[in-house]
Amino acid sequence: MITIIDYGVGNLHSAAKGVEKTGAKVQVTSDPEVVARADKLILPGVGAFKDCIDSLTRGGFVEPIRAHVAAGKPLLGICVGMQLLFDQSEEFGLHRGLGLIPGKVVRFPADMYQGADHLKVPHMGWNDLAFRQPSPLFKGIAAGSYVYFVHSYYCVPADPAVVAAEATYGDVTFCASVCRDNLLATQFHPEKSQAVGLDILKNFGDL
Repeated sequence: MITIIDYGVGNLHSAAKGVEKTGAKVQVTSDPEVVARADKLILPGVGAFKDCIDSLTRGGFVEPIRAHVAAGKPLLGICVGMQLLFDQSEEFGLHRGLGLIPGKVVRFPADMYQGADHLKVPHMGWNDLAFRQPSPLFKGIAAGSYVYFVHSYYCVPADPAVVAAEATYGDVTFCASVCRDNLLATQFHPEKSQAVGLDILKNFGDL
């Protein structure tokens, strides 16, 4: 059973449908006691970092998430759900995250170009992955596979060894996925990344 945390933000319907398509059982819950008993967790997230961490805190999810990770059970963070795993974000001021992965979340520069074309922020659309270390999420996934991103901020881990995959937007090569033991996350949306994304969700479900 894969448990998706409903803390008032995130595209829960798409994530749940994506997991269901892989054949795994899924439940969406806003009950921190259910989260505490979960075998596998997905932490989604869209919108502003501060709103997300405030909602997690108000909902009583912070300690169950930390206990889940400490117990060695798999957790998958998606988009802002990945950013929340880090120490802090500079989105609209400095805000503390869950502190599960040392590092910070920073904004794309406003003056990026690709050739003569000015690049917009947020980074939105399909981009290819370059793998940096083995990750169970990417079992059977070919290097250079395209996945779907929507984000203005990206993670900068203090330890480059946790970076599982990178992508490049303009002149910025950023962390697209992290992997450290049972703690996994993607900046992109696997539930919106068609067949490749479903394979990634299935890999998580198979852990």
